[in-house]
Amino acid sequence: MYNEVSKELFGFGTTLLKVTVELNVITFQARHRRAPRSEALEGEVPSLKQEVDFHMSLLYKKKLRQKLETQTDWDIEAVLRDYDSATQRAFTNIVLKEK
Repeated sequence: MYNEVSKELFGFGTTLLKVTVELNVITFQARHRRAPRSEALEGEVPSLKQEVDFHMSLLYKKKLRQKLETQTDWDIEAVLRDYDSATQRAFTNIVLKEK
């Protein structure tokens, strides 16, 4: 599902995806491909690229949460995501409500 959201938003999947589960937290470690338009923005308007990255990360969290909630029976408390554009790495944590 993580990779599906990546394909929906960026047109391609991840180059690395590792999933770990610990108690009520599911962590996705991913490396994404650099989109050509990101490279162009980074060279011309770095502040705009950073803002686009921020908003795309918010959209990613929203779409991933929607997909997980409709396709699983998980009771999700939070979706937390950090993305580093320099390395193309993202860490996404799905925090499930404790029962």
